[in-house]
Amino acid sequence: MKLISWNVNGLRACVNKGFIDIFKELNADVFCLQETKLQDGQIELNLEGYYDYWNYAEKKGYSGTAVFSKQEPLSVDYGMGIEEHDKEGRVITLEYDKFYLVNVYTPNSKRELLRLDYRMLWEDDFRKYLLKLNENKPVVMCGDLNVAHKEIDLKNPKANRKSAGFTDEEREKMTVLTSNGFIDTFRYFYPDKEDAYSWWSNFAKARERNIGWRIDYFIISKDFENQIEDAFICPEIFGSDHCPVGVITK
Repeated sequence: MKLISWNVNGLRACVNKGFIDIFKELNADVFCLQETKLQDGQIELNLEGYYDYWNYAEKKGYSGTAVFSKQEPLSVDYGMGIEEHDKEGRVITLEYDKFYLVNVYTPNSKRELLRLDYRMLWEDDFRKYLLKLNENKPVVMCGDLNVAHKEIDLKNPKANRKSAGFTDEEREKMTVLTSNGFIDTFRYFYPDKEDAYSWWSNFAKARERNIGWRIDYFIISKDFENQIEDAFICPEIFGSDHCPVGVITK
């Protein structure tokens, strides 16, 4: 199976930048989107051969996730079952025979870290949610996690030490997750690969100069380790300030 994750930074805008052709070319078995910025009925997509699932934020034009799957899942859940976290359309969980797929758009800590305290609460609750799922069957989690875990995961770590997405607090939460039986698939296959990023600022020709961050991930349960054949990033694909990332499973 090929699984793809992409923060499209507004699906309607991305459609105008070639999303449909990119979607068809990638030909994923499961395609997860974050930051769709949609409400129900605001877009019509002709994606033949896929079941589609949407989680919308209550706030218009904000957040939102979607999953397109060639195989119909056994069940689908929206959110974590925690009201405080489930108003922004950030989580969709699909259950398949062998694993759970969790598509997530992690809250950004914002400028001046205005939302860092909430982010810390989210991180703890989301980790508990994943661990609970993992008690039943392995988890494949993907999405924009809004954190560059290690210094190798962004171009200018020293300059961004206290920036949203690279604070000690956010990085530590990722360390806790990976210490609780979860694997960062890209670093599993490419532990020392530099200049591998999935997001670039729109300023100062950052993408052209490859001054980026790796904040989009596929994270898997260790129990699923032998089912993953490769992980990859697609920096050649435009249409958003993020690029798609993916994994190949057996």
